[in-house]
Amino acid sequence: LVPGYHGHDQDPALLQREADRIGYPVLIKASAGGGGKGMRAVQKSEDFAAALASCRREAINSFGDDAVLVEKYVQRPRHIEIQVFGDTQGDCVYLFERDCSVQRRHQKVLEEAPAPGMTRAMRQQMGAAAVAAAKAVNYVGAGTVEFIVEQREGGAMDFFFMEMNTRLQVEHPVTEAITGLDLVEWQLRVAAGEPLPLKQDELEIHGHAIEARICAENPDNDFLPATGTLQVYRKPQATAFQRGPVRIDDGVREGGEISPFYDSMIAKLIVHGATRDEALARLDAALAQVHIVGVQTNVQFLRGVLATGSFSQADLDTALIERERAVLFDREPLGLPLAAAASVARTLLDEATNATADPFGRRDGWRSLGTTARIFAFEFRGEPRTATLRYLHDGTLTLDVAGPDGASGALVADRLPDGRIALSFAGERRTLDVYQRQSVAHVFADRGATRITAVDRLAHAGDAPAEGGRLTAPMPGKVVSFSVKAGDRVTRGQPLAVMEAMKMEHTIAAPADGTVEELLYAPGDQVTEGSELLRIAA
Repeated sequence: LVPGYHGHDQDPALLQREADRIGYPVLIKASAGGGGKGMRAVQKSEDFAAALASCRREAINSFGDDAVLVEKYVQRPRHIEIQVFGDTQGDCVYLFERDCSVQRRHQKVLEEAPAPGMTRAMRQQMGAAAVAAAKAVNYVGAGTVEFIVEQREGGAMDFFFMEMNTRLQVEHPVTEAITGLDLVEWQLRVAAGEPLPLKQDELEIHGHAIEARICAENPDNDFLPATGTLQVYRKPQATAFQRGPVRIDDGVREGGEISPFYDSMIAKLIVHGATRDEALARLDAALAQVHIVGVQTNVQFLRGVLATGSFSQADLDTALIERERAVLFDREPLGLPLAAAASVARTLLDEATNATADPFGRRDGWRSLGTTARIFAFEFRGEPRTATLRYLHDGTLTLDVAGPDGASGALVADRLPDGRIALSFAGERRTLDVYQRQSVAHVFADRGATRITAVDRLAHAGDAPAEGGRLTAPMPGKVVSFSVKAGDRVTRGQPLAVMEAMKMEHTIAAPADGTVEELLYAPGDQVTEGSELLRIAA
């Protein structure tokens, strides 16, 4: 067991003393919890009380029980779990392991089986320990015994019991993929009183499987959950709720609503290959074909994780995302030139489709002599940008995307029978999907996706600079608490409020230095995205 406190006495002062005794960093976990809810890592004693209060609020809201336990936070840990199955005859087997080390906010992002680097001897030891835990409570059905695995110099690993989840896990499809079994069918057979279909020595591992959780969230904003309508939801060819090289389990459809009242997961994408490298390549290719418009998602972030040296080389631990922060966050996979060219190409092709025989309705810039220019104004990654399209007399088009990161060259675009756009610009030839929603072009290419907004320069000519010093809700949800009152002096980045959305708490920080003028809501109030929570005067 990991050193810690698992007692019934939940007095905050006692829990604080136990944490101080164990030694920091410690991990506070909801006793009845799971899924990362009601969990906080605490680095020093003075932060313990606030973290404990936040954990308890999440725990009571998610599980109806605010009891917690406190454990030593193991450094460079891997999260490896064992799938177990027991029947009513007293038999129990383990269906090998899953590595769930890639996490954010203590919630799993990618899961794979078998665990990279797992030796046969360690698999047998962990499997035997998991079966012993299940048999100790006469467990029946599907369960997961989770372990923290500490990595030591030289590649040796020690494992510690963490918890048992008495249900079928979100990530069970990777176990189904490598064993060729249907675990839901096993559940039904066991529930009907039948013995387990297979003995331990009849179970085998075939190939490698990886699951990616596609979630409605903004990775660049501390993974805040997102809401909205699935205006576009396109998926690769895949099986659904059954084994296959590519499998997608979901419960949403294009046009559906992602609300703040449930978990942020939209779908699970599972791939299987003969080797880990094959599964990795198959997962990246499948993610490239997931097109979602209308809700922010982590799809591009997931592709970024797969491309990191740490994940591709199986250098895994629960801090992988933080360790690879420099290459994972604030990424722009396509760049301004391709985004602008795609938006211009989509505009030109749409105009050609809607053209009439009236010569005065033409927008192609034709002149009997010389050339003409057409200026497109954009907003890209929060910055104003311009591109100039020139119509040459011979019918050639050139595009000049301004700025140090811009590009110039001939522009050629054709719409393919399947609706995609074949684009050639600045030495690049790409086949793109461009979804136009009002003024925003959502561009999807093989190497990633981005969005660019067309700006009507006349409509915005009189716009004033945005007012500063406002604290707004980044998502719809409930106000949990304010840590300031009117008249308090605050500094940029200081925590001011806590909101709850999708059963998770999120701290909202001051956007600038100033003095709090007024709190506009009270704890318990429901607010919409963009609502002003309080006013700050400079």
